[in-house]
Amino acid sequence: MMKNFSGSPLHCNNQTSNHIRERNNRKHGLLSALPLRVSLRGYGFCMATLFLFCFGSLFYQLNGGPPKILLDIRQYLGVCGKNHWSVKMSTGRLLIHKDRVARHLVSRPHVHKARQGESTYLDDHGPPAPRELPFPSQVVYNRVGKCGSRTVVILLRLLAEKHQFNLVSSDIHNKTRLTKHEQVDLMKNISNIPQPFLYTRHVHFLNFTRFRIEQPVYINIIRDPINRFLSNYFFRRFGDWRGEQNHLIRTPGMKDDERYLDINVCILENYPECSNPRVFYIIPYFCGQHPQCREPGVWALERAKQNVLENYLLVGILEELEDVLLLLERLLPHYFTGVLNIYKSPDYRKMGNMTGTVRKHTPTLEALQVLYHRMRYEYEFYNFIRDQFHLTKKKIGLKSVSQPPAYSPAFLRELALRTPEPLDEDEELDADLEDANSWLIHP
Repeated sequence: MMKNFSGSPLHCNNQTSNHIRERNNRKHGLLSALPLRVSLRGYGFCMATLFLFCFGSLFYQLNGGPPKILLDIRQYLGVCGKNHWSVKMSTGRLLIHKDRVARHLVSRPHVHKARQGESTYLDDHGPPAPRELPFPSQVVYNRVGKCGSRTVVILLRLLAEKHQFNLVSSDIHNKTRLTKHEQVDLMKNISNIPQPFLYTRHVHFLNFTRFRIEQPVYINIIRDPINRFLSNYFFRRFGDWRGEQNHLIRTPGMKDDERYLDINVCILENYPECSNPRVFYIIPYFCGQHPQCREPGVWALERAKQNVLENYLLVGILEELEDVLLLLERLLPHYFTGVLNIYKSPDYRKMGNMTGTVRKHTPTLEALQVLYHRMRYEYEFYNFIRDQFHLTKKKIGLKSVSQPPAYSPAFLRELALRTPEPLDEDEELDADLEDANSWLIHP
């Protein structure tokens, strides 16, 4: 007969001792596993750090140096020094440009030896990479014909030399409408210009974002539409005071009957040059490349207004050119600082007086009324731009002396071509630049 010993004292003692031993073993197991867990975490952290270091080293070597952001940070912190180094000489103070020193050190490395405490950054890495510019570095001036563009381009040539930005002025003057492929090619060429740059050409508005290209900042200047029309009409025929043969070079195929055509006859008898779509000229520069932009109407007008509000930093009016230049100096100081000093210089004024259109006169009241009716969309756009320009002046803090348009619908006052004559278009620009460069005052 079998007996049950589970309730015996000896069995109880053995069972208790076994439980105690298992609990102790479990505690020792937990304690022994704890350092193992810490070691795994530390091991993972070390491996991640090593991986990042190796990846960074590989990135460093593939790119020929440290990441661009490190160069930018170091440049912003001034490790490389200021843009110009000041070197004290016995005869005075000499300013040495940083890039010139860098080129000198590359060409003659044995001449310069780093002294104790002197930075060897340029020796190790070369000139610092160009940093992101804190101002608009892509500017397009799609200049409207006979609206002071020649004046502004010559000023830009002087300013580009003074402020060291890239100015690209196109030699194409008579192709404002482009095919889709021509648009893409031109926009890619513009985007590839080294920054900061300002590109200028007679061309209708280009929508860069439509082709997934970064949109630049646009600027422009327009003029009273009838004033612009009259200036262009007489300049094509008779040129300006710079030379009697200018108009013959510009319009060699024009016959004498057309050259000496009375402007009143041209307007009242509806010659092509004095009627639509030829007089619908300013709006397409802001509407764009769409075929409907060349048709006088509300659609082109509204689209031009929308593009001005969304894509143009400033559109000025020639009647207030000095205020336009002042606003450009405020809004784009890295391009236009000092522009008013150049514009007001006596030499520049003397040159401007040589470009007034000759034989220009005002049409009759009847002809002006007909022309105004044909240009009613142009005047609605001009008035819109003038209001926006005065609003911008108010926001900047400039007092605006509002002037009525040169030609009002009622024609209640004496008509006068009071708009200051700008320098004319760009065909003879290069011939004048040599004289213009002599006025430049280097800082």
